[in-house]
Amino acid sequence: MALRDDFPILQRQIHGHPLVYLDNAATTQKPQVVIDAMSDYYTQSNANVHRAVHTLAGEATDGYEGCRTRLKTWFNAERAILTSGTTEAINLVAHAWGRANLTKDDAIVLTEMEHHSDIVPWQMLAEERGVEIRYVPVLDDYSLDMEVYEASLEGAKLVCVVHTSNVLGVRNPLETIIQLAHDAGAKVLIDAAQGVPHDRIDFDAFGPDFMAFSAHKMCGPTGIGALLVRPDVFEEMEPFMGGGDMIQTVTTEGSTYQTNEHKFEAGTPRIAEAIGWDAAFGWMEQLDLKHEHKRLLEIARYTAKELRSLGMTVYGRHDDQDSAVVSFLHPTLHSEDLAHLLDAVGFAVRTGHHCAQPLLTRLGISSTVRASFYFYNTMDEAKLFVAQVKKILERFA
Repeated sequence: MALRDDFPILQRQIHGHPLVYLDNAATTQKPQVVIDAMSDYYTQSNANVHRAVHTLAGEATDGYEGCRTRLKTWFNAERAILTSGTTEAINLVAHAWGRANLTKDDAIVLTEMEHHSDIVPWQMLAEERGVEIRYVPVLDDYSLDMEVYEASLEGAKLVCVVHTSNVLGVRNPLETIIQLAHDAGAKVLIDAAQGVPHDRIDFDAFGPDFMAFSAHKMCGPTGIGALLVRPDVFEEMEPFMGGGDMIQTVTTEGSTYQTNEHKFEAGTPRIAEAIGWDAAFGWMEQLDLKHEHKRLLEIARYTAKELRSLGMTVYGRHDDQDSAVVSFLHPTLHSEDLAHLLDAVGFAVRTGHHCAQPLLTRLGISSTVRASFYFYNTMDEAKLFVAQVKKILERFA
């Protein structure tokens, strides 16, 4: 698998064993071109952006804004605000749009499937403003209760829903969710952190008002993400963080603000990270994402089937549009113990509540082991993983 050669970390040994990295839903590994792009910036063009006319400043600005241009092209979006990641992007909506447009007794619709980053900001806003939060339940087949969802839209101003669950790998029926919300007069925020790594989403055609995601889930660097916003909704947002670069004028009497995305990017931005992310997009362009999605889903289905045969409970369904995430539990062997035993022979998996405690509470559990697959993973790795789990169970369970 030639593309594995692009990822230097995959050559690493862990406790004397070849690394098998299966924690991609948490963060993906970075190809050499991303590492090189960030290093080249620091060694050749390090300067601040938007502020000076010297050569280095021009190169830095071009690199930073090149990432924004790439985002707009990749996702077919008119407005792309660069943030520190999905969490900041969602908080930006809460501060910049929510505080400007939501008042007491307005309602926000969430789901039990949400990541904490799409719950806590709205709870904070509700406590401050008296906004009502309504939760859509997750059914036994891991789908959302769409009857409850439709009933919850009455009087709602905003719907916040995860594109793909980081625990279950379930892709929600977003087209229906968006259409029903808009018919009811509500805006829609999509947490696409787990969606954009596998699907080149056409934001304009897809139709949400906001879409938040992170670079590090799609072979880019940590510390940077984006919020895509529909142009008309962008005009409804007010700045919440003040400082350099987001202003037009500042006097002792007051300030005026930029009218473009810089309005929400106060201070020195994430320049090296933007350049690295742009390189990640360039690297991903060589891939057939639809083919890769199908290939990885086959790996996940195989893994889930084999784990069930070993007595595991697997949480998820692995339908055609779902992602290659396999969350599972053994009836007696603790998830953290299993993860330590796997790490001892080179397998990197995630354990815990995955920042989705309401979902795990709904499932009646407190944690899972999660194996998540990405472009550089192979069926052979999945077979090695299953074989190692079997060895551990034979010895310890």
